[in-house]
Amino acid sequence: MTPNEKVKLKNEMQVRALQVFASAPDAKRIDSNYYVEGYAARYEPYVLYEMEDGPVYERFERGCFDGCDMSDIIFQLNHQGTVMARMSNGSLIVEPDETGLFTAADLGRTEAARRLYEEISTGMITKMSWGFILGDYHYDAENRTIVHTSVKKIFDVSAVSIPANNNTEINARSWADGVIDLAARSEAALDERRRKLRLKIQLQEDLYNEN
Repeated sequence: MTPNEKVKLKNEMQVRALQVFASAPDAKRIDSNYYVEGYAARYEPYVLYEMEDGPVYERFERGCFDGCDMSDIIFQLNHQGTVMARMSNGSLIVEPDETGLFTAADLGRTEAARRLYEEISTGMITKMSWGFILGDYHYDAENRTIVHTSVKKIFDVSAVSIPANNNTEINARSWADGVIDLAARSEAALDERRRKLRLKIQLQEDLYNEN
């Protein structure tokens, strides 16, 4: 991978499906009968994918969201189409805390959003992911971990129908609690992201070996 290719990768939208908090909340952050909440990202390392010589991990450091452009994140289904909730009208909260990137949404503003809530609360849609632009990162070759020290921009958090990472779940709350999971797109898209990440890791390993 050339330096120009690395810059291009940093300008491309990334999609991640990560562990989220699934315990029933003590109180809703948004007053809604169609409330969901969870964590799009957590700070502890997790297995990003498996390579022939072993797993590759990814970790988002505390403070990585400082200065991140979160001006108007939207909530979608499969990262496309209808907007189900958004920050600018108060139906979506996305903010970093001591655990990770907290997400809460009111899926009751439109008929489409309410249908999505029903699919989530009944377990028909069970995964979640988020889309972002890379900030600063480095590859820790000793621990086989991609470490993100900053995130440039977050575009969306999405409920998804095809799981790319089974270690995701989110909590859906109506007046009676229901537990669901929410994660990425097609296998073809997943394979393309894996290919790009392998190229990125190879570049980082080359740089590590040169030093």
